[in-house]
Amino acid sequence: MMSESRRRSRGHFDWSLLLVVYALSILGILCITMATYDVDTADAPILNKVLASRSGMWQSIFLLVSPIVIGIIMAIPTELFRARARLIYFTVLALLMVTLVVGQVSNGLRGWLKSSILGRSIQVSEFAKLSILLMLARHLSRTDKPMAKLKDFFRIIFIVGMPSLVVLAQGETGTVIVIVFMFMVMLYFGGVDFRILLGIVALGVIGIGAIVAYGMMAETTDYRILRLLAFMDPQKYWDTGGYQIIQSQRAIGAGQMRGVGTFVLGSWTTLGYVPESSTDSVFTVVGESFGFIGSVAVLAAYLYLVIRMLYLARFTQDKFGQLVIIGVMSMLLFHVFQNVAMAMGIMPITGIPLPFLSYGGSNFITNIAAVALVLNVTRHRTSMPVMTVPMPRLSNER
Repeated sequence: MMSESRRRSRGHFDWSLLLVVYALSILGILCITMATYDVDTADAPILNKVLASRSGMWQSIFLLVSPIVIGIIMAIPTELFRARARLIYFTVLALLMVTLVVGQVSNGLRGWLKSSILGRSIQVSEFAKLSILLMLARHLSRTDKPMAKLKDFFRIIFIVGMPSLVVLAQGETGTVIVIVFMFMVMLYFGGVDFRILLGIVALGVIGIGAIVAYGMMAETTDYRILRLLAFMDPQKYWDTGGYQIIQSQRAIGAGQMRGVGTFVLGSWTTLGYVPESSTDSVFTVVGESFGFIGSVAVLAAYLYLVIRMLYLARFTQDKFGQLVIIGVMSMLLFHVFQNVAMAMGIMPITGIPLPFLSYGGSNFITNIAAVALVLNVTRHRTSMPVMTVPMPRLSNER
């Protein structure tokens, strides 16, 4: 038994994780191209279609750059990420504040910094998720009972709360929701008292209820509140917050069991009926083009990533490394759940992209970097005997 635990905990490069990520990324380029390509190239080879689509071409470039990102992160010892977590955190926090003041505005959100070196805008809030993840892992791994002292409670709340407030001030809600979910999962696996978790959840539920009640009574025009109201009654708000929900459901339904196929002229995707079909609503392209069977296959790939990361965390000795893997797993899990659920109309529209499939350089590189952190932890971990611990708690202490 001990030798089996030693074998499972030895350092290695997890190729299966990386292969699934790149399979999803290639599919993402295909889906993005289907949503944005020039219909005049309908009879051209797929490569020509990708090059004719600005979004498809850029996503391909991001994919080609990704091995460099993975190589850089893999070359850095895990211990150095722990030691420099504070520096990374406050650097990103400073960039968030700069973005709030001088950032570019797109779709009502002031969340992008123009980079003269890259020639593109960078969405800083995407990188904030990783900086918070590293900082949380650093603090939660220091003791078996985080938040046991009042000062520790406020310190951890500050780690999550400060950048979240800045991101909210920029007008972005989706990223904050992801951060909060990741925060709660890391607290649970980090050993925080369950009563504290219940208290935080209760406060969140009360807050959301108050926002919805205010929106219903005040007839607000805030798009974030309208999205919540439209989720409850899409037909009532069909021309505002409910339009994307209705069109997404129609597109996915059109795919039926096996899908209509790729690059089909006259489909909901090519006609442009679904808003943001290359970004937030890219799952509608999957559902329409590949049908129920293809959608299940994509979800199975994501499920493999989640289960594999839980397995890797289970056999990682270092608590910091465990929490890094758990943080990445929870971040990707919520992205997938929320994006697919909102496309199907069972969750409100929040503008959360689908990992590796949605168009966007900042989000794609962030997700690649997150997976690289998991590979880094797994590669540099020791092969010491692993103590048997009950799941879902991953601490090595009994």
